[in-house]
Amino acid sequence: MKRIAQIKRKTKETDIELELNLDGRGEAEVVTGVGFLDHLLTALARHARFDLKLTCKGDTQVDDHHTAEDCALALGQAIDRALGERRGIARFGWAYAPMDEALARSSVDLSGRPFSVVGLRLSSERIGGLASENAEHVIATLADASRAAIHVDVLRGMNDHHRAEAAFKALALALRQAVTLDGSEDYPSTKGVL
Repeated sequence: MKRIAQIKRKTKETDIELELNLDGRGEAEVVTGVGFLDHLLTALARHARFDLKLTCKGDTQVDDHHTAEDCALALGQAIDRALGERRGIARFGWAYAPMDEALARSSVDLSGRPFSVVGLRLSSERIGGLASENAEHVIATLADASRAAIHVDVLRGMNDHHRAEAAFKALALALRQAVTLDGSEDYPSTKGVL
């Protein structure tokens, strides 16, 4: 069974095409028009070992919010679609990721119940072309669209680039663990369904 998904999303604010393979090699081609968002999503795909092709033409002349949000919506929808019924997955994942002086922690539950707690503790208004608040918003939107409970906390760090990147790498490692197939055909739940 191939765990792949394609998403096309076109609104008055963005035009997105996305291809995702959960069982890839971490190869990513991400072009959103927001350089730091490209960087974070590329790191996410690389360390989750997802193959990701994502192009977005967004209204960046307004700001980066619609592009960041809609890319997270599309990626979350693709993860949800590629997981299918979620049979035989590990379901839970957790990881710590350091990046120089920064340290981030993430926990993921692919329960089918969306929830997020995100604390990146970023101090600058922007990192490159991405509003710092949108780094957190991407993770929260990804949780909603993928129907996952996602917790991400930056525990320490001085440099906001390092803090944000460590957070996305920790999330990637937790996702990699959670989507892993365990060889069963069971739902990983006492309810018998996810």
